[in-house]
Amino acid sequence: MNLTAAPGVPLVRSPVTHPLAWLLALALAHVAVRVAISPALKWDEAEQMLWSQQLALGYGAQPPLYTWLQWGVNRLVGPSVLALSLLKHALLALTYALMWLAGRELLAPRGAWWAAASLMLLPTLGWYSVRDHTHTVLVTAMACGAWWLLLRIVRQPRPLEFAALGLVCGLGMLAKYSFALVAGAMLLAALSEPQARRALLSRGWWWAPLVGLLVVLPHLGWLLSHLSEATAGTLSKMEIDAARGPLKGARHLLQGVAGTLLLFALFALWAFGGAWWRSPWQPALPWAQRVFGRYLLLVLVALLGMVLAGVTEFKGRWLLPLLCVVPLAAFAARPELQQHPRGARYTGAIVAMALLILLAAGLRPWFSGLRGEVDELNHPAAELGAALSAAGYDGRSPIIAADHMMAGLLRTRFPRASVGSCTVKDDDPLSDCVAALVARARAAGQGWLLVSRTDRLEPDWWALATARLPARPVRSIELPLRMVRDGTPPAHYQYLWQPAAPAPDQPQ
Repeated sequence: MNLTAAPGVPLVRSPVTHPLAWLLALALAHVAVRVAISPALKWDEAEQMLWSQQLALGYGAQPPLYTWLQWGVNRLVGPSVLALSLLKHALLALTYALMWLAGRELLAPRGAWWAAASLMLLPTLGWYSVRDHTHTVLVTAMACGAWWLLLRIVRQPRPLEFAALGLVCGLGMLAKYSFALVAGAMLLAALSEPQARRALLSRGWWWAPLVGLLVVLPHLGWLLSHLSEATAGTLSKMEIDAARGPLKGARHLLQGVAGTLLLFALFALWAFGGAWWRSPWQPALPWAQRVFGRYLLLVLVALLGMVLAGVTEFKGRWLLPLLCVVPLAAFAARPELQQHPRGARYTGAIVAMALLILLAAGLRPWFSGLRGEVDELNHPAAELGAALSAAGYDGRSPIIAADHMMAGLLRTRFPRASVGSCTVKDDDPLSDCVAALVARARAAGQGWLLVSRTDRLEPDWWALATARLPARPVRSIELPLRMVRDGTPPAHYQYLWQPAAPAPDQPQ
């Protein structure tokens, strides 16, 4: 491998040895493992199965892009674990690929590979995104894409790249609202550097804001009319406490940053040791290093400002798109490491980590079951679907579930049925929610299925759910959990199935 090749110069190599070929193989392996281990769903997966039944300009506290993409994949392969896994791992592969492209603007192939593969050492992306994240994966991919296009524009500004940057930034805003901080800090940092500023203000610059605005404009109207709905959930998760929050917020911010970057730092120190600081810095491109440094400073100032405003909670998935550029910035600051004699150690460690994550993804339901801590993936989804069919459910009538986990799971078992959830926490009273869905089913000449699972059942849910329905006995299903140790109590489900009323001219 030629480590001294100029950035952006293509190398002649076998397709099999190209890092993107191995990235594709890893993504497909993860898809195969996820489909094989369990037909049940995790939290975000179930949410996407529920939301992606229809296209909308907004979905509660989340922008719509991920759900739009999930809707499209569902149309191709059906609402299923396969559809969920294909989209998730396609976006993860895109994240690594875009960071590799960003790295190639500054580094030789080896350094670009390290910058991209090091994202696997950021636990929120490397592991937790494999487990369940959705919107976080998409917004991180768009952050990597924005960095690639920014670096490319500074090297050679062209109208096409400006339009592409606007598209990526618009999609980033439709992925997660926190992308605004990524884009804002990136823009300010770039404009503070003369070389980058000249490129960003060169001919065709206006394509970026124009395309970005056109992309977000349809959703913007929805957001302005649903502002409370779109922000309430996020604000509650931040746990804002202006009076007593700064100390707690600073501690949680430090924990979040450390949790995001510590593993990468440990691996990098183990591989390269004092080479990180023994000689004067000679960055690949000094202007890029200054942009990276100012960007991270701006992000830190913004986060500290949130701490002073009383924000006390900083989750790793919120920090990931802000900090995903750190490995690239580190290797761009020390390009000589690409020729370090212990570079193969770092490469081997990342490959080992990739295989370990794949193995852990395949074994996680067994780990949970053997510990006696039942995971969502231990639930007998296929058996539950078969039991409901055996009890008479026709597979087409609307399903009303007691929580979104059950709703999403049953949609994968009965893709021809519309699925909804009614909970005590909904804005509408529970009895009104159920009654409205039942009335809609009756008006369409359909039956309806009311269903719950005991381990997620809210107090008095059945009493409230059936308050406006004719009295009928609620039936139960008991099924053994999958991949658990002996003696683990079975899963309990309750249901009420009402077939469609026969037409007046049909025999009773």
